[in-house]
Amino acid sequence: MYERDCFHPSKFFSANLLSSPLPTNSFFQNFLLCNGDNPEYIHPYLIKPSASSLSLCYPSLSVHSNCIYQDFNPDLTVSSSTSSESHHVISSFTGLSVTLDFPSSSLSFFLVRGCPYVTFSVSHQTPLFSITTVHKFSSFTSNSSLTKYALKLDNGQAWLLYASLPIKVSNSYETMISFSKKFTSRDHGVPLVGRIALLPNSSSELEDVLDRYSTCYPVSGDALFTKPYCVEYKWEKRGFGNGDLLMLAHPLHLQLLSKDEGNVTVLQDFKYRSIDGDLVGVVGDSWLLKADHVPMNWYSTRGVKEESFDEIKSALSKDVAALCSSEITTISAYYYGKFIARAARLALIAEEIGFLEVIPSVKKFLHETIQPWLDGTFDDNGFLYDANWGGIVTKERSYQDFDYHKYGCHHYHLGYFLYGIAVLAKIDPSWGMKYKPHAYSIMADFMNLGGEHDLNSKNYTRLRCFDLYTLHSWGGETFPDQGREQDSTSEAVNAYYSAALMGVVYGDNNLSAIGSTLASLEIHAAKMWWHVKEGDNMYEEDFTTENKLVGYHSVNMRNRKMRYCYTSKESKIALHVLPLLPISECLFSNVDFVKELVEWTESGYGDGPADGDGDGWKGFVYALEGIYDNQIALKKIRSLKCFDCGNSLSNLLWWIHSRDDEEKFNCGHGSHEN
Repeated sequence: MYERDCFHPSKFFSANLLSSPLPTNSFFQNFLLCNGDNPEYIHPYLIKPSASSLSLCYPSLSVHSNCIYQDFNPDLTVSSSTSSESHHVISSFTGLSVTLDFPSSSLSFFLVRGCPYVTFSVSHQTPLFSITTVHKFSSFTSNSSLTKYALKLDNGQAWLLYASLPIKVSNSYETMISFSKKFTSRDHGVPLVGRIALLPNSSSELEDVLDRYSTCYPVSGDALFTKPYCVEYKWEKRGFGNGDLLMLAHPLHLQLLSKDEGNVTVLQDFKYRSIDGDLVGVVGDSWLLKADHVPMNWYSTRGVKEESFDEIKSALSKDVAALCSSEITTISAYYYGKFIARAARLALIAEEIGFLEVIPSVKKFLHETIQPWLDGTFDDNGFLYDANWGGIVTKERSYQDFDYHKYGCHHYHLGYFLYGIAVLAKIDPSWGMKYKPHAYSIMADFMNLGGEHDLNSKNYTRLRCFDLYTLHSWGGETFPDQGREQDSTSEAVNAYYSAALMGVVYGDNNLSAIGSTLASLEIHAAKMWWHVKEGDNMYEEDFTTENKLVGYHSVNMRNRKMRYCYTSKESKIALHVLPLLPISECLFSNVDFVKELVEWTESGYGDGPADGDGDGWKGFVYALEGIYDNQIALKKIRSLKCFDCGNSLSNLLWWIHSRDDEEKFNCGHGSHEN
């Protein structure tokens, strides 16, 4: 790999941040693109900065049988009297927070994910700020100390404004209220801290909760990987009175939240609606989230049935004989990576059943296909290091102007390469040691933790694709109004599983632990938000009755379609299964759901035919069918004429012949869980 000078980093970062690698797939990505004025969903609000002001929206949901989406509508906008035509600057950020400063107006917003309040500060030199709405104010009242205002809008919403110092209304109109400080001897030179919160359902009981926790606010938050299968949330908090920290947990948080460790209290009746399910109040300035253990196996969990060895060996002989690096015509890193990973699977299957004579041919193919990408001798493509942003791009896109899509699906693409590298390093340890620095650079591009002992921490941003609040990865962004997106949950699992295997082969326990933890979290998230199960109340009935899988999953949308081009039910399943691996057991451990899913697929196509890759997609459907009906699935697999470029007959036969009574296996995610 070599360095390439790309478009210079965004004007929206403060100068003190430009010397470090910068995030290219972050939860505040829309604050960096174009004019930086596209909204981002920072639960529970959509937030939209513009010239010297910030708007917030409590979004409503539009529900249809084919999609669910939320739109931005500026319910309230906060601006300063000294504002001028300028833009925001990001002065700090973590995985759970970002601070937006408006230098021209002395406004700063502490945007912390899952905070029911939007918190801002106003410099003591700024005597006035205003709140406007696209609706109309139907009423507003204050408490006697002028530190709390109730703002009611004609759309039925009720909002609460809290202030660290007394403020008074200087002007009021139908769509705007201006506030100024009521100065006292104790507040000279002290910035004003304001907090705005929607009052859910206009409930007086919930208002009491917001009142109680209004004086303690987070200015930042971070997620720490303190031990395997655990994530610890910690917030830096400040306050202008007594009180504990109130935050909001989405359904996956609540599933993983440890009630026995730390000092947390769940307020079950304090809820905000969201596209990700109800957000429930949790009191406490640190949380411990515990994910289920997933085995990091090279081979099948149960073992392959010995009576099937001959059939698998016959398939392996043909699949290995067909390997020819010179016949790969694609230059796409994604598809090339799938060819590499497919071959690596053949080597591991051969090892598992003792068919070692084919492994030298696989090793030769992996040398010929992986090494040119690592040493820069693959003429048509290759990995480049962008020194300005701090990340890997590929030649195929390097001739374009810089855009974020280059950094979008890194875990998808690079995960296939990591799998091939891990397997080649396993069967050729001397090669593995020679190319270990290259392997770690590829891994760190999307899985750098930024620790002081991580040699790659200075070169790559922290966890480029993984979202530390939603606890799954994002694959990039196509439309700013829909936000970041991910469709193939299984390819995300593969990325972290492959990194964990690389940790195993290099004896790096920390890498293996982090990779397996992230893989487990991806599995939890896939089951929570992508797998649509009977009796599940995650999504509204109009959507759940028509869908068993969410296809296109973005921040602001859930769509039945997959990648906007694949529409058949078979392709949707395939893109949530591939690549078929030992860890696929954990992703599809809920046998009842698997049966529902396959039967739903067999009931007919989705919005179109089989998308031109019928047998290739069907192989993955039959693999799932084999979980509960082994013999029928085996018969169907034997009838296939072609396979996805990342799959093979050998791999499908390995999967089917390693199956047994499903009750004998539990990967930690359960066999019948919801």
